Amino acid sequence: MNVDTQKQILLAQRAEIMQHLTEVEDQLDDTPPADWEDRASERQGDEVLEALGNTEAAELKRIDAALARVDAGTYGECAKCGDPISDERLELLPAAPLCKNCMA
Repeated sequence: MNVDTQKQILLAQRAEIMQHLTEVEDQLDDTPPADWEDRASERQGDEVLEALGNTEAAELKRIDAALARVDAGTYGECAKCGDPISDERLELLPAAPLCKNCMA
């Protein structure tokens, strides 16, 4: 596993999430429509955007933790048991902190 490649993947994912979170915040800051029915419909959309933003914020924390492990030299080691995390798992989930066995 090339740690530098994984770091670039994590940084790209982080940048994409940050851009999307900015877009979500901008949409949530839009002035609500004057019409009550439109306002109710927009509020439902805002709730979906807020949930999506919360999910992305949690993913951002996982990515930041993985980047910290890269900097500490522990990326690819299970945070629970210390065994190596398989390359296949890290390719699928670059921010994975645990090996397959500890995740189960």
